[in-house]
Amino acid sequence: MDFVAIDVETANPDLASICQIGIVAFENGSVKDSWQSLVNPEDYFDGINVSIHGIDECAVKLAPTFPKLFETVKKRLVDSVVVSHTFFDRVAVARVLEKYDLEKFDCTWLDTAKVVRRTWPEFSQRGYGLKNVADKLGIEFMHHNAEDDARAAGEILVHAIHETRMTVSDWLEQLKRPISPSSITMKGNPNGPLYGEVEKSLYLLEHYL
Repeated sequence: MDFVAIDVETANPDLASICQIGIVAFENGSVKDSWQSLVNPEDYFDGINVSIHGIDECAVKLAPTFPKLFETVKKRLVDSVVVSHTFFDRVAVARVLEKYDLEKFDCTWLDTAKVVRRTWPEFSQRGYGLKNVADKLGIEFMHHNAEDDARAAGEILVHAIHETRMTVSDWLEQLKRPISPSSITMKGNPNGPLYGEVEKSLYLLEHYL
């Protein structure tokens, strides 16, 4: 039941344009530590993104850039199971490391959206967005605040662990398998220029429409 949950908000459709990051550490299924920071993405802010999270150029004017936060982020994530709701945050972290030519570090990612789809049948195909699932489970949080979103993702995993009696390690193994034998798995080159783009579109449809 020990893991770290993460969430990021972005300034525009480029997943490297992180403008807020929140990281919440869980120990024995409870919040142990929590951290959040605004980030100057050194990029433009798209009106749609601003309407979602309320962060704009003025809010991050004096905020640190990601390279200045890198050691803090690395220290909190390295060698940990890192939980995020959908692939979005995982890809965003990878993209921002690439953007600034920062060193990659080892951690193990666990997607709570995939956990949700395998735990509660009503979410197996649709409706597994963070807010929708949190509402079902009675988790109160401020949506699109990175720290609160990270905490909600972590609490969703804790609920799923209690529901299924599976450990974090069990879930890491379970997610290597499809939901059902008929499930179709989309694969791609993780180093390719379009990696994550199809999933990103599905994520935006699920969360924002």
